[in-house]
Amino acid sequence: MATQTGRTLKFMWAAAAILFAHGAAFAEPVRNGFDLAGALVPVEEILQGGPPKDGIPAIDRPAFVGARDARDLRPDDMVLAIFRNGIAKAYPIRVLNWHEVVNDRFGADNIVITFCPLCGSGAAFEAKAGGRAMRFGVSGLLYNSNVLLYDRETQSLWSQIRAQAVTGKLKGAQLTAVPVLHTTWADWRARHRESLVLSQKTGFSRDYDGDPYAGYEKSADLMFPVRFRAEGFHPKERVLGIVLDGRAKAYPFVELAKGAGEIADTMAGRAIRIRYSREHQSAEAFDAKSQPLVATTLFWFAWAAFHPGTEIYRAPRFGVGNRTR
Repeated sequence: MATQTGRTLKFMWAAAAILFAHGAAFAEPVRNGFDLAGALVPVEEILQGGPPKDGIPAIDRPAFVGARDARDLRPDDMVLAIFRNGIAKAYPIRVLNWHEVVNDRFGADNIVITFCPLCGSGAAFEAKAGGRAMRFGVSGLLYNSNVLLYDRETQSLWSQIRAQAVTGKLKGAQLTAVPVLHTTWADWRARHRESLVLSQKTGFSRDYDGDPYAGYEKSADLMFPVRFRAEGFHPKERVLGIVLDGRAKAYPFVELAKGAGEIADTMAGRAIRIRYSREHQSAEAFDAKSQPLVATTLFWFAWAAFHPGTEIYRAPRFGVGNRTR
């Protein structure tokens, strides 16, 4: 059943892309039940991804197991991981591929964990805006190939990578991002042996050992068009993307791999450090006080689509300092 579901999703995505390529008209301002009138992004570029609203079900009552009981995970399985309020949690990508949103809590804090398989982007946010706590779902709509979340309180649509509401009553509001690490289970378990792990007992019947996006990461093709397509790297090259004081910079893993694993850099006049692990295919950023910075690991095409003027880290040559484009 899960394999058939994956095939159906791929067919629907392909059909949507073909319609866009042939100039299908999108005059109707309501899509998947969402009113797109007055959107902050071009309405014709908000595309139906295939599944309807909540067709990809968010996890609203996440269950967890201890690290020692996470027998479904292999050491090299990728996870999104958060340490907050003294609590460590890991969210396996193999589960997030099927759900994309987890509404969770860290102590008194409502936190939403999000993952967009089409962009390879994982991000977590404080689940509140406009003075109210919120819970999120998957709209079934995309902008720049990136998932559009929606909050159940106002039905506003939120761009994951922009961390901003692009339609609805909260249009223009920003979510506060929290640091999240995209790394292997072995890496996170070594750092936090008492970590909790999102269980595969989600209440839904999905093949969590299967990947509905198998092959997509290695392909240079995109399932959906984006506003700006950058050259210079494979579209699915992983980068660590950072925005500081309105300036964006990408640290491609292929460039970080040329170094010794840690670099010192400056962004917007602030000293930062980037730590890269070839073994765990992960990167993270820290400020001058060694505090983690908000940064997103994602595919190069997705970062460039949302930050077309981004700076790019290039490994130094012959002992020369860091270079940027």
